[in-house]
Amino acid sequence: AMVGTLGFCNAAGQRLHTVYAAATPEYGKLTFFGRLDREVDRAKAAWPGARYVGLADGAKDNWTYLDAVTEVQVVDFYHVTQYLWPAAGALFGPRGGELVAWAEGWRHRLRHEPGASAALIADLEARGAATGKPRPPEAVEKALTCLRDQIKGGRLNYAELAAANIPIGSGVTEAACKVLVKQRLCGSGMRWKERGAAAVLSVRCLTYTTGRWAQFWSRIDRSGFPVAA
Repeated sequence: AMVGTLGFCNAAGQRLHTVYAAATPEYGKLTFFGRLDREVDRAKAAWPGARYVGLADGAKDNWTYLDAVTEVQVVDFYHVTQYLWPAAGALFGPRGGELVAWAEGWRHRLRHEPGASAALIADLEARGAATGKPRPPEAVEKALTCLRDQIKGGRLNYAELAAANIPIGSGVTEAACKVLVKQRLCGSGMRWKERGAAAVLSVRCLTYTTGRWAQFWSRIDRSGFPVAA
C-alpha cells in the first residue's frame, strides 16, 4: 500500500496539522498521486504564499512527483544515514572503535556541517580506492550511489535546511504507514481484496486527519448518500 502525509507547519517548523492519504497497491500509483494532488491543490489554493517542501526516502518515483509540486526537496535524514554503518563495517572490519567513530562522526557532520554530503562522497571514494581492489566494497558502492543520486538540488543540505526550520525527517509519514496500514490490515490470518482494503484505508485516513470525519458526515447530511435498491 502507499501512504503519504501533508503537514502544515508554522514559521518555527512546528507541525500544526497533518492530512493523511493512502491507497491500495497499484502499478504507477495513479490513484495515490491523484489523492495527494487534490490535497496539495486545496492547500495551495488556501495558502498560495506558503513554502512547499517535499520530504521522502530515496525512491525515484517519489521525486518525480515531488519535484513537480514542491519548491524544496529533502531526503529523509535517517534514510541516508542508515547507509553509514554497513559502509563502515566494510571499510573497518572488526576495528569497532574506528567503525563507530567514523560512522557517528559523519552522521554528526551531515546534520550540522554545510557541505558535508560532498565531503562524505569524497571520503568514501578515497577509502574505497585505498582498498586496492578494482571496485570498492558493495556497502560502500551502495552508500555512494545513494549520495550521488540525492545530492542534487540541495536535498542533502541538512545543516542549511534545519537552520531554515525545514523538517529533515519523514517520521510522521513512516508512523502513518504503521497506524494506517500495518495495525489494521496486517493482523494474523488477515486476507484482503482490493475493494475492502481500499474502503478501510479511506476510513482510517478520515479518522486520523483531524476534522475530516466531521466534514465527511456534514457532507453526507447535506447531499445524502446513494444507496442501491
